[in-house]
Amino acid sequence: MAFTPYLAFAGNCRDAFTRYQEIFGGELVLLPFSVEPGTETPAAMADRVMHAALMTDDALLMGADDPSGNFEGTTIGMCCSVSLPSAEEAGRVFNALADGGTVQVPFDATFFSIGFGMCTDSYGTPWMVNTNDPNNPGPAFMG
Repeated sequence: MAFTPYLAFAGNCRDAFTRYQEIFGGELVLLPFSVEPGTETPAAMADRVMHAALMTDDALLMGADDPSGNFEGTTIGMCCSVSLPSAEEAGRVFNALADGGTVQVPFDATFFSIGFGMCTDSYGTPWMVNTNDPNNPGPAFMG
């Protein structure tokens, strides 16, 4: 079984997922609301994203713009966690995600990882970035 994050956005899903593809690589699929068959899409929603999928070799991240127009952003209670094979790669990803956002825990070595940090990106998505170092695996829950 695998759990896949499905992120919500207030009209900037396309920009967010384009940035995530720049950071993580992979194949990006974006379906706008205007492709939905049998419906007339309001002009304001035509270019908004009904479904986004960023697929890498070993991960899937999905999301969409909130069609209700009432999305107020992500609140405390969730974050996306990503584990990378080296502190250098994890640091690069952390810095890219934190650019224009806010840092809650600066990226640094901890008792459980040679590199860990927490930030909220400029699109409002909270992230935990961890180093999955086989020489220093830390607690099993850190993945």
